[in-house]
Amino acid sequence: MAQLLIIIISAVFINNFVVVQFLGICPFLGVSKDFKSALGMGIAVTFVMTLTCLITYPIYTYLLVPYGMEFMEIIVFIFIIAAIVQMIEMVLKKFSPTLYNAMGIYLPLITTNCAVLGVAELVIDSAQMASILRMSMNFGFAILYGLFAGVGFTLSIVIMSGMREKIARLPINKHLKGFPIAMITACFIALAFYVFALV
Repeated sequence: MAQLLIIIISAVFINNFVVVQFLGICPFLGVSKDFKSALGMGIAVTFVMTLTCLITYPIYTYLLVPYGMEFMEIIVFIFIIAAIVQMIEMVLKKFSPTLYNAMGIYLPLITTNCAVLGVAELVIDSAQMASILRMSMNFGFAILYGLFAGVGFTLSIVIMSGMREKIARLPINKHLKGFPIAMITACFIALAFYVFALV
C-alpha cells in the first residue's frame, strides 16, 4: 500500500510531467483555454500514457533487451504511441465530434507529445525510477506510473484552464493578454507543484 501511495504522489505531484519536468507544454498551453477541452485532452493523454506503459514496458523488457536492440526503443515507442493516438482519434471522431473538433490539431500532436514518450522512457529506466521511487520497477508499477502521470497531466491542465477562464474576465493590461498572462499563470502553477518536490 505504501508503494502505491509513493507512485501516486510521485507521478501526480512531485514529478508532474507538465509543470515540474516541463514536458507536454504544447497541449498544456494550447488546449487549456476552456475546461471541457482541457479535461478531454487530459483524459486522452492519461489513456495514451497508460496504454503506452502497458505495451512498451513488456516489449522493451522481453523483446528489445534480450535481443540487444535497446537502441530501437524510441522508434518502437513512437510507433506504438502513434497507433494508440490514431485509435483514440477515430473513436472521438465517431462518438464525440464536438470534443474531436475542440481538440483540433492538438489531438494528433499527442503522438509527438514528449510527456507520453517521457513516461515510456522513464518507466524502463530502472536506475532513475529507483532514485525517484526508491523501489524497483516492474510491469504493474509501470502501468500505475503511466496512469498517475496522466492524472498529473490532467490535474495541471484542468487547473490551468480554470485559471485562464478566471483571468479572461479580469481587466488586464493589453500587453499581458493572451500568451504572456498564460505563461505567468503557468509559472505560478509550477511553483505550487514545486513545493511537493521540496518535502
